[in-house]
Amino acid sequence: MPNDAVSRSSPSHSSSSSASDMPNDAVSALASNSSSSASPSRYSDIWNYLWVPLFISYTKELSLAKAEPTILLPNQIIPESPRCVAPSPKLNYRPVIGILSHPGDGASGRLSNATNASYIAASYVKFVESAGARVIPLIYNEPPEILFEKLDMVNGVLFTGGWAKTGLYYEVVERIFKKILKKNDAGDHFPLYAICLGFELLTMIISKDQNILESFNATDQASTLQFIENTQIEGTVFQRFPPELLKKLSTDCLVMQNHHYGISPERFEDSQNLSSFFKILTTSADEDNKVYVSTVHAQSYPVTAFQWHPEKNAFEWGLSMIPHSEEAIQVTQHVANHLVSEARKSLNRPPARSVLDNLIYNYSPTYCGKAGKGYDEVYIFT
Repeated sequence: MPNDAVSRSSPSHSSSSSASDMPNDAVSALASNSSSSASPSRYSDIWNYLWVPLFISYTKELSLAKAEPTILLPNQIIPESPRCVAPSPKLNYRPVIGILSHPGDGASGRLSNATNASYIAASYVKFVESAGARVIPLIYNEPPEILFEKLDMVNGVLFTGGWAKTGLYYEVVERIFKKILKKNDAGDHFPLYAICLGFELLTMIISKDQNILESFNATDQASTLQFIENTQIEGTVFQRFPPELLKKLSTDCLVMQNHHYGISPERFEDSQNLSSFFKILTTSADEDNKVYVSTVHAQSYPVTAFQWHPEKNAFEWGLSMIPHSEEAIQVTQHVANHLVSEARKSLNRPPARSVLDNLIYNYSPTYCGKAGKGYDEVYIFT
């Protein structure tokens, strides 16, 4: 048989012989090719062993992710109850405070020499507005029927500082005070704040003694407030003061004094009319260390009188000793908040149009602070 025939009939022998006859590098290449062709099979086997534990691990991670709380945007939250509590129908959320004007222009005639001029320092207006109320000016020398018609549009009254203790102004303060007591006696919770001169006038009116006031040296002076021992502050202007601020009132000079007159605790207690109407909350000392009554609260009415100026800390800059620290500003804000909080309890709901026609927004304040003394801004009425 020819050699080529033998070769074709014995392929395995031929391959074996060929391999043995190949050079070494060719054999290596062949082995390499054989190994490469086996790799996919090996990787497949590895994957068959690994995919099950990997799948189990992934499933656990997915379960944990589902267990985590989902963060929703506000518009994706479905409320289980109403979002806002309905306002109390017993409270008036649009309170208005009447501020009584004082004779003059508030600047010793520099702004107006009119004999019928009266003014309200803008700091009292800002004081009230900062706590969420609006203001109607009660112009002391306008016709009584107009003045008392305005009084029926407000939910509380503020008597300001000043100097007038006689004549028409005294008479108007007395009439308004008696009207406020009648409103409260009739069931309308109607608050009154009397500041500085207001304090002095109430002292004279309630005591029925025109000469009850004493002289004190307390002009342009920052001072402390000393609380009467065992006094109860529940229901008073100090009720919502933070404990730390109450403590600082007794140690730091956080209140502004600017007055020549006042009343000592001894003389106050000696007056049966005064001691039965008011309870003393605090005292202060003047520059000569003479002690006077500085805050009183009525026993049976929402009436508070201050022989200091809560409005000045935040809104006046003309006097050098006005305290402007953060704590002093907090004092102003808490005192304002109490007045307006009390006014919200008033039952009075005057026609909205009448209120708008009489708000102080119908007037413009006059800047007078360049003189560097007295008030920064005043509203003048002629």
